[in-house]
Amino acid sequence: MIRIEEVRRLPSPAPRPQALAYDGTYLWMGSVTTGRLYAIDPLHWTVHEEAQAPGLPWGMTVVGEELRVVCGFGENDDRYICRFIPGHGFKENERIACPDFTGSQLGYDGEMLFLSQFYNSRVLELDARGGIVRSIPAPRQICGQTILDGTIYLLTTDDETKPEYFLTQIDARGTVPRTRDLAVIPFHARSLAFDGLRFWTNHREAHEIVAFVDPR
Repeated sequence: MIRIEEVRRLPSPAPRPQALAYDGTYLWMGSVTTGRLYAIDPLHWTVHEEAQAPGLPWGMTVVGEELRVVCGFGENDDRYICRFIPGHGFKENERIACPDFTGSQLGYDGEMLFLSQFYNSRVLELDARGGIVRSIPAPRQICGQTILDGTIYLLTTDDETKPEYFLTQIDARGTVPRTRDLAVIPFHARSLAFDGLRFWTNHREAHEIVAFVDPR
């Protein structure tokens, strides 16, 4: 299997970048060290906006002109999906509990939210109240997610302590999901975004954000 071809590797504006999403203009990043979101201009690599999250930002996705962010709260790191409006901030009274208070990465297909659960190795399609519509199995643990043209793309790993991760595609539009691995990622990657030309991920413990060629 091919390895990803990196095209950019840049210093994160904050330590331990975790969550990523691209809104058509800015690459949004959430740091689990500062607990803040950063809107990064990908051309000039400058921060356009930043905001304090109500909990640690583990994953996020773009929903129209807004973001939905998986945040961890309290000593147990209970996970909730929070609404964020760029330029205005978080709507803290509108959070939705993740099933079993567990989940990390988010995707949005234009109608529904999809929440991944790392250790359960599954993607959950959710209704507006956070209820499970269906469960989609993944071949490994999940540490990144984005949805393109109705197809789910994941970062997966058999062992998060080893530097072998995979870009995995799941087409769940039929009765039986179809899964295939597209490329190997040779570092401890976290989160996944797509800007129309290339994928982005985080090399979290190196405090770097990486863009790589679309291998499809």
